[in-house]
Amino acid sequence: MRIRSILLMLGIVLTTAFVALNLEEFNRLSLLSLGFTSVQAPLAMVMLVGLVASLVVFLLFGAYAKSAYLFENQRTARELKAQRALADKAETSRFTELQQYLAAESHAITEREAQNSVRLDERLARLQADLESRIEQSGNTLAAYIGELEDRLERVAGKPVVDVESHRLR
Repeated sequence: MRIRSILLMLGIVLTTAFVALNLEEFNRLSLLSLGFTSVQAPLAMVMLVGLVASLVVFLLFGAYAKSAYLFENQRTARELKAQRALADKAETSRFTELQQYLAAESHAITEREAQNSVRLDERLARLQADLESRIEQSGNTLAAYIGELEDRLERVAGKPVVDVESHRLR
């Protein structure tokens, strides 16, 4: 128990013991003035009833304040729990959005890589075809030059010349 509760209980026990020991004095009649009239009543008993009434009022007020505090605390805890759930939901939503974004970006990168690969393959095929065409043209040109040189040599010398392509004498 708290120190305040212990002190309150001790005060109640001491007051009760004091009243029990002096009960005859508490019951002695006195003339009491209420302002507009006078009454005969035991002064000590009136004061004791006032003290008990004050004690009851303060105990009720304390109980009300504590229960109001507990209700407010529970309401705040519920609000915090709701806010935490909302924050968790928002965080989950952000993670889901991030996951979807990363999946979309990964898909886009894969598509770009596939398109680049197709373009690269097409370009390599064009370059290879162009290279083969140029090699063939160079070969044809070289063969034409060699043929022309052979014709000139045959005309000038009148001798047979070795065929370069077949490595045979003509």
